[in-house]
Amino acid sequence: MKSVFRSLATYLAAAVGIAGVLIVLYVWNLPPFKGSIETTNDAYVRGQVTLLSPQLAGYVVEVPVQDYQKVKKGDLIARIDDRIYTQKLEQAKATLASAEASLANSEQSRKSADAKIVSAKAAVESANAAFDAAKTAYNRTQSLLKSNVSTQSDFEKAQATYDQAQAAVHQADAAVLVAEQDLNTIVVNRRTLEATVEGAKASVALADIDLQNTRITAPQDGELGEVTGRLGQYVSIGTQIASLVPNHVWVVANYKENQLEGMKPGQLVTFTVDALGHQSLKGRIERFAPATGSEFSVIKSDNATGNFTKVAQRIPVRIAIEPNQPLTDSLVPGMSVVASVDLAQQSGPALAQGN
Repeated sequence: MKSVFRSLATYLAAAVGIAGVLIVLYVWNLPPFKGSIETTNDAYVRGQVTLLSPQLAGYVVEVPVQDYQKVKKGDLIARIDDRIYTQKLEQAKATLASAEASLANSEQSRKSADAKIVSAKAAVESANAAFDAAKTAYNRTQSLLKSNVSTQSDFEKAQATYDQAQAAVHQADAAVLVAEQDLNTIVVNRRTLEATVEGAKASVALADIDLQNTRITAPQDGELGEVTGRLGQYVSIGTQIASLVPNHVWVVANYKENQLEGMKPGQLVTFTVDALGHQSLKGRIERFAPATGSEFSVIKSDNATGNFTKVAQRIPVRIAIEPNQPLTDSLVPGMSVVASVDLAQQSGPALAQGN
């Protein structure tokens, strides 16, 4: 009789042990109870948080927004004292006007030089005509002198007139060369003036950009974080004024590498958010990270030395949130998420584009 009870106790203990093992396998989703659902609580809502900073230095004279305020693209976040930058713009405009006036004066000088060349060439033609007449008179007087028809005095006068006419031709030719050189000088100087005008225009554009940058505006729709800019504060380039959280968010779930088998872009994902009472929302796998999370860390682990313990690595999976869900407007970056993927689902026909 005792042996019977002993056998029953042995069988009962074995059954309890087997049941315990099966319960552990079931709870940890291990074979043979491993299902098609892969879940991770290492998941968070993500968004592109933008830090708003000035591109120039100065004193803050206006901060019309408050912490956690909703803003639209182009709304004023803060304004820096613009008096210096306004005067710099006016100064640049005055420099541009002076350069343009010098360029216009150069154009008038060029036209005057063109006219001088025309006049010099006309003088050459006149000198050549006078030279031809003097040469003819000189030759005639020389012939008459040889025939004793003309006097030596007349011949000397004709020769002097001839020499003067020849000198006048040389002088007229030289005047043309001088006028052409003057024109070349004006043309070269004009190029310099044109470059000066372009530089002045660039200075005006830069001064105008600086003036516009005294207004720090929202680059897109969203909600402000803490506004750290204060009235009267002196800020330099890069000083954080506020942070902007855009409306578009998504989920990044860090799955273990042994959970990724069967996952594909487009598969449906259900997830709950701790802050929203664990209510269920839907999304779809958008894409996978190109490396494990440890590969993006600053200090990477080196398993080539010392004792090695295998640890399953995690790979970030980006999940696009399905639009038109009641709670999507309540999602903000940083919220903790529990994400589940049904591997039995085939990839969807189209990926969601986010809320």
